[in-house]
Amino acid sequence: MVGNDIVDINEAKSASNWQRPRFLEKLFTTKEQFTIRNAETPFLMVWQLWSMKEAAYKLYTQQHPSRFYNPKGFECSTEGAISMVRFKTFTCYVATQITPYYIISEARLDVQPITSKVIKFKNTTAKAQSKTIRNTVLKAAANVFGVSKTHLKISTSRHGVPSIHVKSKVQPLSLTHHGNYGAYAFC
Repeated sequence: MVGNDIVDINEAKSASNWQRPRFLEKLFTTKEQFTIRNAETPFLMVWQLWSMKEAAYKLYTQQHPSRFYNPKGFECSTEGAISMVRFKTFTCYVATQITPYYIISEARLDVQPITSKVIKFKNTTAKAQSKTIRNTVLKAAANVFGVSKTHLKISTSRHGVPSIHVKSKVQPLSLTHHGNYGAYAFC
C-alpha cells in the first residue's frame, strides 16, 4: 500500500496564505508548529508537513476505507533519516523530496520498492490532468506487470481510493495533482 501527495510550490505561494491567523493552529500540532517556526524556510516546512499528512491519510484510507478531515490527528516526525507520520495506532514511513518546483511525499507501511513518477502537466484543467496521469499510470503499470494496457483498469472506491486492476488482481494506487504537477505511486 502507498499514499502520495504533491505540492506545486508556485501554486502554494500564490494561492495560500499560511501566515494568516490560526492557519497553523488548525492544521498542525504544537510540536509541528514549533518545527515550522524554527525551520530555515518555514514556508517549505509548512508544505512538507502538509504533503506528509496527505500522503499518510491516503495510505490510511487504503487500510481503513473512510473519508474524514483531521489534519492535526496525523502527527509528523521529521527527526532522523526517516520521517514518520502517526495517527492513533497507525504509523507509516514517509519519504519527501523537495525541489525548486514541487514537494512530493510518498507514504508506505514498510520500506518497500514502489513505482512512482512526477509529471509536469501541459494543461492546467483538472479533466486534462486526470486523463494525463491515468494514461501515464496505465503505461507504467503495463510495463511493470508485463501485460497489455487492455488488461489494466483504474477504478475508484466509494471512498475515493484508487486502485489498478491487473487481470484479476487489485494493486494499491495513489494519485495526486496540484497546480502544474501530478504524480502517481503504486506497488
